[in-house]
Amino acid sequence: MTAIAIVGAGLIGRSWAIVFARAGLSVRVWDPDPDVLERLPADIAAMIDDAGADPAVADQVTPVPTLAEALDGAEWVQENGPEKLEVKRALFADIDRLAAPGAILASSSSALMPSAWSEGLAGAARCLVAHPVNPPHLVPVVELCPSARTMPEAMDRAEALFRDVGQVPARLNHEIGGFVLNRLQAVLLAESLRLVSEGVISVKGLDDTVRHGLGRRWAFMGPLETILLNAPDGVPDYMRRYGPMLAALTDGAARGEAFTEDAGRIVAEAFPGTHIRDRQDWRDRELAALDRHLRSRIERNN
Repeated sequence: MTAIAIVGAGLIGRSWAIVFARAGLSVRVWDPDPDVLERLPADIAAMIDDAGADPAVADQVTPVPTLAEALDGAEWVQENGPEKLEVKRALFADIDRLAAPGAILASSSSALMPSAWSEGLAGAARCLVAHPVNPPHLVPVVELCPSARTMPEAMDRAEALFRDVGQVPARLNHEIGGFVLNRLQAVLLAESLRLVSEGVISVKGLDDTVRHGLGRRWAFMGPLETILLNAPDGVPDYMRRYGPMLAALTDGAARGEAFTEDAGRIVAEAFPGTHIRDRQDWRDRELAALDRHLRSRIERNN
């Protein structure tokens, strides 16, 4: 049985613990804050209940008081520390020193490329980013990003592990800022903010366009397969028919200038009185229901 070490028991760390535990793996969790560790069993139980998972999953998760105990015998380490380079470099120096030589060391970082925090480590060849979508126990994709020093075997093991635990690994061939998901998200969000700021459409109208339009297809089919199916003779036909029009639109698309305080104010005003934590809980319940539906469809189609 593969032993998993979770370093950092915030929302992402707790969610990762559930991913590995529900696959039957033994999970040890460490966090530098003793209060976070004390709350961990209750937090894990609540998340499992909200997801409609077997309560026995919680029995696979063990909080431990030291980093060394979490890493002892672990074959996979999933780090979830702050997105601060110096903090992450110091943390991985300790992880690299304490973890078993054969363990793979992964970071959940959403912005810091693996070369930035693994530089100078003796074990840099076993380091990579395994970037999830929040929360990973309800959204299965995980981006696997290597540095130039990451050995292919580490990427192979990462891809195999995440498939085994029911996630969907998306393997990058080399590192790039923002990885893939955040680069795609940034472009869509920039144009969304521009369209709302210029009064082209309301916040609700924009969200409805994605939620009930693009999002319906994207729940089971990516944008490249979408264009394959949107012209009678496939992608070459699509490019001939729509390429010039889409090229003109992207030439005038919003960029970084769209991320302004005024745009943020317009969006915020469209959600008056929203209690963020309650809305997050609603989101997670909806994601859990969607996850169960999509997994059942996949199982029936296999």
